Amino acid sequence: MRLITAFSYPFLQKKKLKAVPLRGVEQAQDSYWQATDHDPQFKLKGVFPKLLSGWVSIHVHVVSDQKLSPKLYLDFGEGYSESLTVCMQPTHNKGEYQAQLVLNESLKGIRFDPAEVPCRFYIADIFLSVHSELIHIYQQLVTLMMRDYRELKDPFAIVRKSHVRYKKHGWAGMLERLEKEYNGLHPSKAYRNPHHYLEYMHWIEQNEQNRLNAFLEEQFLLKPLISVVMATYNTPEKYLKKALDSVLAQTYPYWELCIADDASTDKKVRQILRAYEKKDQRIKVGLRKKNGHISAAFNTALSLTTGEYIAFMDHDDMLAPNALLEVVKCINRHPEVKLIYSDEDKIDEQDRRYDPHFKSGWNPDMFYSYNYISHLSVIESTVLEAVGGLREGYEGAQDYDLFLRVIEQINDNEICHIEKILYHWRALAGSKAHASGEKLHTANAGLKALSNHFTKKDPRISVVHGLLPNTYKVSYPIDNEPLVSLIVPTRDGYDILSKCISSILEKTDYKNYEIIIVDNETTDPKTLHYFDTLTEAYSHIRIIPYHKAFNYSAINNFAVQEARGEIIGLINNDVEVISKHWLTEMVQHAVRPEIGAVGAKLYYDNDTIQHAGVILGIGGVAGHAHKYFKREEHGYFSRLKIVQNFSAVTGACLVVRKELYEVVGGLDETYLKVAFNDVDFCLKLLVFGYRNIWTPYVELYHHESITRGLEDSEEKVNRFNSEVNYMKNKWKEYLKKDTYYNLNLTHRSESFGLDITSTVKLRAKR
Repeated sequence: MRLITAFSYPFLQKKKLKAVPLRGVEQAQDSYWQATDHDPQFKLKGVFPKLLSGWVSIHVHVVSDQKLSPKLYLDFGEGYSESLTVCMQPTHNKGEYQAQLVLNESLKGIRFDPAEVPCRFYIADIFLSVHSELIHIYQQLVTLMMRDYRELKDPFAIVRKSHVRYKKHGWAGMLERLEKEYNGLHPSKAYRNPHHYLEYMHWIEQNEQNRLNAFLEEQFLLKPLISVVMATYNTPEKYLKKALDSVLAQTYPYWELCIADDASTDKKVRQILRAYEKKDQRIKVGLRKKNGHISAAFNTALSLTTGEYIAFMDHDDMLAPNALLEVVKCINRHPEVKLIYSDEDKIDEQDRRYDPHFKSGWNPDMFYSYNYISHLSVIESTVLEAVGGLREGYEGAQDYDLFLRVIEQINDNEICHIEKILYHWRALAGSKAHASGEKLHTANAGLKALSNHFTKKDPRISVVHGLLPNTYKVSYPIDNEPLVSLIVPTRDGYDILSKCISSILEKTDYKNYEIIIVDNETTDPKTLHYFDTLTEAYSHIRIIPYHKAFNYSAINNFAVQEARGEIIGLINNDVEVISKHWLTEMVQHAVRPEIGAVGAKLYYDNDTIQHAGVILGIGGVAGHAHKYFKREEHGYFSRLKIVQNFSAVTGACLVVRKELYEVVGGLDETYLKVAFNDVDFCLKLLVFGYRNIWTPYVELYHHESITRGLEDSEEKVNRFNSEVNYMKNKWKEYLKKDTYYNLNLTHRSESFGLDITSTVKLRAKR
């Protein structure tokens, strides 16, 4: 945050804002608005960039007969998302709400969502207040005092320090002292939700500080030379020195830094490089005479390397002090490794860290959706030589193109993910780290690289841009459109079953399918009549009776034996198809030889996420990723909008080849009669070497478990507990560590939040 001269502004500046409707609202009588759904939205107009520096308050006075829960969504160039949301808090005055925000000149827009239910409301007033220096100081003091209070420290210590500073240096000195300490808590210019930012600061404190390991030769059998390669071009002096110093600060000593300057016009760049080259003999510098752009420059740097492994680093980023040591630990644990990547975060101009990306383990279909590997990436030098280094003509996605060519040369077990933040990606205006949409040419370069990769495999595989910038969608050919048997177990429940079957009949563009309705002793006359109507009207619908007690696994296993199709679709009777291409999308993945189960994106009736893949270990056994997120949200690093691999997917809508269903023994009808049989089934597929996949391009509503009912009897509770225990005993190691999740993320919810359990425990011990 910039230093503001004391009392340079009036005590308070106010600007009235105008709410312009975006969606979900209609003009009612007497200046009232009517929310037509659960997500009414307004865009706030009248915010001037010169006012948006530091802390501001937004006040809203809104009148309604319903209970409101207003929120603000902030757009800093990446669109509106749940990660940039601030809940407005009620004041002492009825109908008034306020929110305090940290804003800056990169703000693109503010969205106001007044309610989460259909209702009538009147917006009486909205205004933005820029805080004076006095309020600015007061808020910083209060924030720092609350920090110390939460950490069981003396909350008045910061007040005493500030007073001493004031007596020596006046208001300006006091403010400077507060700014310095407050910067450790303050969100960066690439704003993130303050709650998330502070949470990350706590995570860093508990997981990184005072845990840097010294290099001990005797610990390692393998001590490879790591060549760090860097390409520079007119790099700002401050950031270049920080990048170089971060390499010099590595706790692992056996490295070399190979730098190629791509004919910088700023003479200081080469002066700095020469000075560092003299400072440490491990630094090598190559000066290009002609600017050749990023790929050519990196290849020049590669020509200087002698190491067994190559680590890629951008000229203004920073390595964590233990980055190379962690890489060498990985090499010693997995000597066969050819490609290594780590978790990463971003840093702003003041080196404030934010937006950590705790990545999935090797996730091929996620990688085909976008380059999630990114930084830190390390490649064995022999593999790099085999692929010929970086290719010119793919600038903007040169690293993505390189990784795609590398994975063509190696096996999946030769790829290693380090679940630690080892790389800090500099977020500057105009950089890809700052906003993925700021370099649109990267998306086209990535599309070109991915298309080239798949053309070698099968020219019929097509690649197009995905649902979000810099993401992609790969479509696979379906030979001879195999018959799909859709299995729908049911008992009575005419209303929900008829909605399910009608949606399949009306919204399925895939032609070759049959529907097998498994009747588990229906007695309702209306439903029985519906069965007769269906079989008379549709030759591809069959009703088969199942005269035993409800056992979801046994019912489906029984139906699979009766199925004629090469492909099996497990379909709950309480789902409703939304997208017409749903079955085509699922079958195209199911026919891929390496794929096991294929899962879909399911919504509750209120358009929040019910299922978007299964994460192992959530709640003890498994939970649904991004549960309760809104339908339009992007999710954790775009994961709600991309095809990817998960350990498991829900059986409410699951497609798989019949041969695989039979090979793994189907669903477990002995120990998992109701719950977790789909998770168990998917894990059996993993053991057999198949990977399960989830796609956001298949959308259905899931009116969850309407016909089965709740676990509301002692018998059902005992059955559920026995199924939980069975899963924990059978899949103990898998539940501890989900390959497609990250150990640093929480297992207490499906939100992809940070795991701050250790923070809570440490505080409790004090």
